[in-house]
Amino acid sequence: MHEKFRAFVDGLHPKFEKLINMPPVSGGALINDMPKRGVYLFSEGVNHLYVGRTNRLRSRYGDHCRPSSDHNSAPFAFKLARIATGFTQRSYKAGPLSRKGLSANVDFLAAFIDAKARVRAMDFRYVEEVDPNSQCLLEIYCHVALGTPHNDFDNN
Repeated sequence: MHEKFRAFVDGLHPKFEKLINMPPVSGGALINDMPKRGVYLFSEGVNHLYVGRTNRLRSRYGDHCRPSSDHNSAPFAFKLARIATGFTQRSYKAGPLSRKGLSANVDFLAAFIDAKARVRAMDFRYVEEVDPNSQCLLEIYCHVALGTPHNDFDNN
């Protein structure tokens, strides 16, 4: 293994442990001096559901669960709404099954609003990681280690 890559890999598990052992926050109760950049995790009890990474941790949390967030800024809630309504197939063509089309569907929109509220009520944990390469690897490491069911690293 390349030594530079090994250095990244060696730092993954300690950060993962720090993330998992953080006392979770929920309902938007974020601390004032939270880090700006890092990896975050949404869970319901012992069920870890979604991991992400960002360079704007506080505002990214809001994006995921703010009632006014749209399909581009709240992808986790959008995926939960897809599951709740049965619209699980992706469509890359304009029309009623596209992201924009689903956002105009009354039933889907209600499920999306509910999903954003559900995400806001979830346990939220985070760990600081400023290096973009380490952030990327840590996100994948956490997904693999926790088996988060709502992450998707498939290319579109």
